[in-house]
Amino acid sequence: MLTGRDRVKKALHFESTDRVPRDLGGMLSTAISCFAYPALVQALGLPPRPTRVYDTGQMLAFPDLDVLDALGCDVVTAFMDVTNAFDQPELWAPYGFNGRLDALVRDPAIFRVLGDGTIIQPEHGRSMPPTSHVFEAEHGGQPLVLSGDIPKPNLDEIRRQQQPLRDDEIKRVVDMCRRIRETSDRAVFFNGIGAGIGIANFTGIAMFPMLCLTEPEFVAELHETVVSHNIRQIEALLPEIAPYIDIYNCGSDDWGTQNALVAAPGVYKDLFLPYYRRVNDTVHRIDPTLATFFHSCGALYDLIDQIIDSGFDILNPVQWSAGGHSYTEWKDKARRRITLWGGGVNTQQTLPLGSPEEVDREARAVIEYMRQDGGFVFSAIHNILAEIRPENVIALYRAAD
Repeated sequence: MLTGRDRVKKALHFESTDRVPRDLGGMLSTAISCFAYPALVQALGLPPRPTRVYDTGQMLAFPDLDVLDALGCDVVTAFMDVTNAFDQPELWAPYGFNGRLDALVRDPAIFRVLGDGTIIQPEHGRSMPPTSHVFEAEHGGQPLVLSGDIPKPNLDEIRRQQQPLRDDEIKRVVDMCRRIRETSDRAVFFNGIGAGIGIANFTGIAMFPMLCLTEPEFVAELHETVVSHNIRQIEALLPEIAPYIDIYNCGSDDWGTQNALVAAPGVYKDLFLPYYRRVNDTVHRIDPTLATFFHSCGALYDLIDQIIDSGFDILNPVQWSAGGHSYTEWKDKARRRITLWGGGVNTQQTLPLGSPEEVDREARAVIEYMRQDGGFVFSAIHNILAEIRPENVIALYRAAD
């Protein structure tokens, strides 16, 4: 019988498997809301427990191993200092989110409750009203400014903040990854130092594409500064942890809207592809067996070829519901060229609004086509949100049996 790691690695090499490999929470766009998670635990017949909330912006649960077992998931996650592959009680502290959730967080001191029940994170300028399930910032933290000069990142400040990894930091990551490998037979998804660039980074998705058009030389200098530093960090860390991990997250971005690309393919080709290629080449030079991962939301169909040319092995979240191209078209363009990780169900329509039977029907149809010629890891299109009924989540993962 294949282990979870075997199953994922076969899929990444476009080989057939006993069943489609599944992921829940391998990275911060394949996860589940902490507000939906307790009901899922109960529906699975598992003991109640405080929900570990790692991402306190999107408010995502850190999936427990028994939940991964119950849903047949094949992936565990690791960040620079935390994993769900084994318990780390010293890293977590209780926090109740003003009575809304029995939870554990990394640092309760980052939160403050206002008189109306709104919880704020002053350092990040984010708030979560009592009726919300995520923390939000004004304008999504990315305002559109239509007067004056286009804002630019401060290159001098970026350079001042760039510091090499310390030996003790590297040792901590190595010790954690080694322990994961020794205690788990699932694929290990490492979320650490990536390229550090993106169309949605720095001044935000509203402004940065315009800067790419008006000052491409500045953007090139910015990307050179960021990527060169991050490659040095990768070269220091990755040789030490490569024997213990399977997937390396090299970038998270949002190049698509519901209908089209955020910027023209030529912008990606000139200002992003060469830098992503350098990062991917660095990872593959250090360990050719590692698979590099790229997350980018939206209508990306017309960018798939360039993402492949960037050297990525995996594309997520496979949002075929955006842009007018079906999952069969996505699969046909990607077939045996790049692994599609996600796309298991329409997360905006079928998963929240459909019955368990409708979720099962759509997911089975997607799986039947996507699993052809390997190159498919099953998860929803982006995170499972707070409003999703546990019956639909269970139906989603049972469809992959």
